[in-house]
Amino acid sequence: MKLIVGLGNPGRAYASNRHNIGFIGINHLARSQGIKFDRKQGLARIGSGMVAGSEVVLAKPQTYMNQSGESVSRLVKRFNISLEELIIIHDDLDLPLGKLRISHASSSGGHKGINSVIEELGSRDFIRLRVGVGRPAEASEDEIIAYVLSDFTPEQRKAISPVIPRVTEVILCLLTEGLVPAMNKFN
Repeated sequence: MKLIVGLGNPGRAYASNRHNIGFIGINHLARSQGIKFDRKQGLARIGSGMVAGSEVVLAKPQTYMNQSGESVSRLVKRFNISLEELIIIHDDLDLPLGKLRISHASSSGGHKGINSVIEELGSRDFIRLRVGVGRPAEASEDEIIAYVLSDFTPEQRKAISPVIPRVTEVILCLLTEGLVPAMNKFN
């Protein structure tokens, strides 16, 4: 079984924020595979089913981003998931808008949601699908926070729109071909 987690903040106010690209990506994956987020478990909304021949649990933590690890840790324990079977989708300021990057066992890169996951799991030995949201130039910490907690501009929405189905493509490739082939294909 695989656990695929999209990171974001719960609530309508955050739905279209840059920080919620993980939720946006996992929602597309769920819709494309006919999976509904119809249960609450492990501080998350979850749905389960078969994707590309693999049994999966899709999850959207209902903690706020900076406490994502609490939910991920509970889900890993509840479903007895080995960390090699965990995939997390999240935003990345250090990647240009719309750029995708698969990584494994890498540092958080300063992402507070990933920091929380690493701390709660006591390991960084999981797969991450990072979706670039770009970084504003010469921005202070407060400006960075405001940036990720704001919605994409109309131009950015237009640029990010075709990337969302690619998130699903990457996940399907990870499930069917494995980590190294997916990295070779999409990085």
